[in-house]
This record gives sequence, structure tokens and C-alpha cells, in this order.
Amino acid sequence: MLRWRSRLIRLLSILLALLAANAFARTPLQLAASTAQVSLAPYTTFHHDETGKDDLAAARARLAGGGFQRIPGDNPSFGFQDGAYWFHLQVSNRDSPEDKWLLTQEYALSDRIDLYATYPDGRVVHASGGDHLPFDQRNIRYRHPNFWLSVPQGTTVDLMVRVQSESSMQVPLRLYAPAAFIEQSRDAQFAIGLYYGILLALFIYNLVLWLTLRDPGYFWYLFHISAFGLVLFTLNGLGFEYLWPRSAWLADHMVPLSICLALIGMQQFARIFLELKQRWRFGDRVALAIIAFFVLLGIAATQLPYRSVVPLASAAVFPCIGWILVETIVVLRRGYKPAKLFLLAWFLFLLGTGMFAAIAFNLLPKNFVTEYGVQIGSALEMLLLSIALGYRYAALRNENERIVREARDQLEHKVEQRTSELRNALGQLEDAHHRLSEFSRHDGLTDLYNRTHFREAFEHLLSEARNSRHPISLLMIDLDHFKKINDSYGHLVGDDCLRCTSNTMAEALAPHGALLARFGGEEFIAALPGMDLAQASAVAEELRQSLNRRPCVSGELVIPVSASIGVHSVDVAAKNSVESALQVADQALYAAKAEGRDCVRTL
Repeated sequence: MLRWRSRLIRLLSILLALLAANAFARTPLQLAASTAQVSLAPYTTFHHDETGKDDLAAARARLAGGGFQRIPGDNPSFGFQDGAYWFHLQVSNRDSPEDKWLLTQEYALSDRIDLYATYPDGRVVHASGGDHLPFDQRNIRYRHPNFWLSVPQGTTVDLMVRVQSESSMQVPLRLYAPAAFIEQSRDAQFAIGLYYGILLALFIYNLVLWLTLRDPGYFWYLFHISAFGLVLFTLNGLGFEYLWPRSAWLADHMVPLSICLALIGMQQFARIFLELKQRWRFGDRVALAIIAFFVLLGIAATQLPYRSVVPLASAAVFPCIGWILVETIVVLRRGYKPAKLFLLAWFLFLLGTGMFAAIAFNLLPKNFVTEYGVQIGSALEMLLLSIALGYRYAALRNENERIVREARDQLEHKVEQRTSELRNALGQLEDAHHRLSEFSRHDGLTDLYNRTHFREAFEHLLSEARNSRHPISLLMIDLDHFKKINDSYGHLVGDDCLRCTSNTMAEALAPHGALLARFGGEEFIAALPGMDLAQASAVAEELRQSLNRRPCVSGELVIPVSASIGVHSVDVAAKNSVESALQVADQALYAAKAEGRDCVRTL
């Protein structure tokens, strides 16, 4: 009787265990002829092995004992967790012609993944992956861990997947037919390439601007682009694929290091762009404290365990970007208009980055928008920041122009005030306009016409000479050894000499109706309308002698001055340009210098 009772109790226990297992069992995945790819979450149960010590046999025992449960909401994201996770499902090939499938774990940062495939004949096939194993051990060279799985037609395969990682526990498993995987990977690589192409184009464009303008804002923008590009390069698994395929240490530590670099770049760029040091000193000090924190965290990331640093760095993203938004709003309210675009850019970036970080902490489900939101948000942010930099530079330029314009307006007002004492009403305004016009045509030191006005006036005189067929000549005048005067007595004395000689030349040439101008430095030029070469040479000789007779007086100094003069009579019948006439006069001047100076020469 006791024997039958014990058998009955054992039978009931087995039935209860089976009922418990079936309560959480999921329908096997049926691969049909139309199946190209499928997410495995709806067909998967899981168990959290908090100690991480269970082997395959222990996991199967827990499965038989009802220890596995459905994935909540079919969202296989569990945040940062200790131990290991076991996942179970069955795959049955009903009528698909494909017998070779690719199982991918579409999260690049898992440390180790073990796949156990049990076939009806009892055979168990084991494969391993993850970024703690060399990249070249993967079945396909792809940024996400992947495994070839044989599922012949009419066969059911029992799968156990063990995942253990110090990173966020995200296990989005997906099964692909080979053709479907090729198509999907092509599209994914294209999207990633497009994203990094945008970053590269923005990098090169702003690098050229930085090299041209030397604005520190452009440098920190480049730093921000580079550091954040490295973050996504790491998170997408591309760093492990291309840069450190055999380094598990870098695979782990580049995540917090790149995050710290990116956040340092963000804060420093915000400081420079928003001009916090001038506009909000308290906000600037807080930003510097945040930068110091991430510098220390980046150093600590090389020594502390990955599990300790990454959640801290990931969580720090929110207050860091949040503080940038606070800075932007404060500066915007204080009237800094470029902050508008900056605010929009950082809002989009915060939205995308926030969604990505929320996945890591299992706060949002993983889908296309949340998974690639950081790429979308950061691409838009980088574009808007580039535009904002240009807008900021234009605003600074406009501000400088405004200052210059106000200074000019103030000068005009002062001139009007002074001339109003001498003129009446409308006459005063006309005189002020005339004085301003004359001021723009005269040299500030000698009060002679400047080079620009001379060219314009000479073109007019040359045109009249051609129409009337009257001669016109040019005098190119250079004060001899003027550099010696500057070197011996100083530039202030040199300025006195320039004013003195210009007065002498003006007096000597005034009776001849000459157009006299300062050509540059100690060079002067004069146009003599109505004079041929002989007449102009005589006037030039008269001018040379006048300069010799009238030395310059500066204080107690009496300084003799001489000049070399080149004379050229313009051929009014030829259609030569003003430039060619000036060039011939200049050659005549050089001939006078070459022949001992203090003389007049013609060509």
C-alpha cells in the first residue's frame, strides 16, 4: 500500500512539473517556405542564473522544473544584471527549402554567448561568440555575434543560448535565411556608412573653417564629432571589427572611455559656443566641474571593473546633456540669439541619446527608432550645430560691423555738430556731406589725395585728354633715402617730413593745375593735364629744386630732403590702360634712382 502511495505521489509530482513547464512553454518556431527572417523573442523563454554557475545540464533541469518564464512583452532587454541568462526555444523546419540559417545576437557588446543546439538524435552542437573572443572566430565577419544553425527540413532543433556580460543585458535574437541576412546587412551597412559619411563631410568642412578662421569653437566641434563618432563606432561593434578585433580589454574599456571623451567634448564645445565665461560665470564653473569629473572618470575607467564604470558613465549622460540644455536656456534668455539653433540641436541629441541609454537600463523597448535614435538625433544635431556655428560667426561679424557703423555714425554726428556752427540748416548738412566725401579721398597724414582717388580722377583726366587730344603727363616722385630719416630720427620725425614735403609739392605744383596724391609710403604721384614731356620735365625740375631749397623742420631739427622724379607723357592716341601709364612712370623713377637720385629722368 505504501509502495503504491509513493508511486502515485511521484507520478503526481512529474505531472505537476510538466504542467508547470507547459505553463511557461512557448510554441515552437515553425520555419515555412515564406520565412526569410524572424525575431525569436515571441518563441523564447528565459531563466536568470544569478550566480552564473549553471551548465547546460543544470539549465535543462530548471527548464524541466518550470524554472523558465516568458520574456516580458517580448522585449529581451534586462538592464545591467549579474550572473548569466539562459534562453530556450525550439525551431522546426516545416517546409522551408533552406536548411542552413544564421542566428544573430543583434547587440554588439555582449561578453560571451554560448549556443547549444540539440538535434533529435541526441547530438549537441556547441558554438561560442561575443567580444571576449577574437573577432575572427565568428562564423561571418559581422559586427554582431552570429552562429550558423543547421535545421534540415522536417527536423526540430532544441536551442539553449547562454549570455553573460558586464554590459547591458540585451539579447535580441533573430534568425535569418542567408539571402535575407545579406540583404539586411547590406542595408544596415549602407545606413551606417551614410551616417559616418555625414560625420566625415561635416568634419572636413569644419576642419577647413577652423584652419581658416582659427575659431576655438570649430576645434571643439571637431573634437565632439570625433569623440561621439568613436562612441557609436564602439557601440555598433565596428570598433571590435576593425580596430581591436583581438583585444577584450579594449572592447570593454573603450565604451566608458569614448563616452567620457564625448561628454568632455560636448561640455567644452557648449562653453565656447555659448560664451559662458562672459555670459554666465556660475554655469561656466559648473561646466568645468563636469569636465573635470569626466576626465577623472575616464582615467578610472582604465582601472575599475567595466560593470562599475559603464552604468555610471551611461547614467551621467542625462545630467550632462541636461545641464547643457540649462546653459542654453539661460544664455538664450539673456539675449544670445545663436543659442536658439543650439537648443534645438541639443534637444534632438538628448532625445536620441536618451532613448539609446534607456534601452540599456530596460526603460524602453528595443525597436528601429529607439535603437537608431542616437544616430538619427546625433546626425541632425551635428548638422544643426554646424549651421549654428556659421550663424554664430555671422552674428559676431554683424556685431563688429554694427560697432564700426556706430563709431562711424558717431564720427559723422560730431562732424555735423562742428560744421553746424559755421553753416545754416541745409547748408550745414551739405557741407558735412562734402567734408566726409573729401575725407574718404584724402590721405590722413599728408592731407593730399590718396591713391584710390588719384586713380579714379586720373582715369577721368585721361578720358578728357583723349577726347580733346590734349597732352597729359605723369610725375612719379620718391623721397631719397627716407628710410634713413626714420631710422635716424624716428617715425614721428619722418611723419613731420612727409607733411612738410607734401606741402612743398602742393605749393610748387598748384600753379600748373596738377592732381597730386600720396601713392604710398614716401612715394607721391602727380598728373599734369595739358603738358607734354618737355613741359612736364621742366615742372619736375622746378619741383626738385623747390624741395632742395626747403628743408623739413621738426622741432629743433632741420632735415634736408631731395627727391628722384620719373616723368612720362601718356600717348593719348593709344588705348593704353591707366596701369600701363603708371608702370612707365615708375620705370622712369627707377631710372632716376639708378643714376644717383636727386634728379629727373624720362623714358
